[in-house]
Amino acid sequence: MPASQDELFAFLESLGIETTTVTHPPLYTVEESQALRGAIDGLHSKNLFLKDKKGALFLVVAEENAAIDLKRLHERIGASGRVSFGSAELMQSLLGVLPGSVTPFGVINDQPARLTVVLDEALATAGAVNFHPLVNTATTTIAAADLLAFLRATGHEPLLLSFSQAAASPDL
Repeated sequence: MPASQDELFAFLESLGIETTTVTHPPLYTVEESQALRGAIDGLHSKNLFLKDKKGALFLVVAEENAAIDLKRLHERIGASGRVSFGSAELMQSLLGVLPGSVTPFGVINDQPARLTVVLDEALATAGAVNFHPLVNTATTTIAAADLLAFLRATGHEPLLLSFSQAAASPDL
């Protein structure tokens, strides 16, 4: 059974991590979530559940406006060939979330760790960052340093990449 939202919050609390959560109507896309800007402070993200041709799994967590070139991303994350989106079934079995609810908090369910978390440096170095707490009817604000602590506590040492530099540099 995947962790519930309450179990996620209890785990965060056990780590001494403070969060704030706002409930809202279901949000499925970055565009829909942008309607909440101003009501929820901090950086927001887009989250991509990906797999490579050999079945390696990746969760790319990037600032919502980051340009991600899926045709060349494999070169930056160490994937075997180009990446594609993982199936909804695989996402649900591994992260315990449905499409539209993809979140780095889902790694609480990836035990032992099977996927690689690729985290945008813009998020890793921000003050506050925001993600769905396993459901897309809420947004949880967490300090970036605490997100890193959470990821590490679940056995997921993130691969830090700068997507903004990649977007500005044609040779990456």
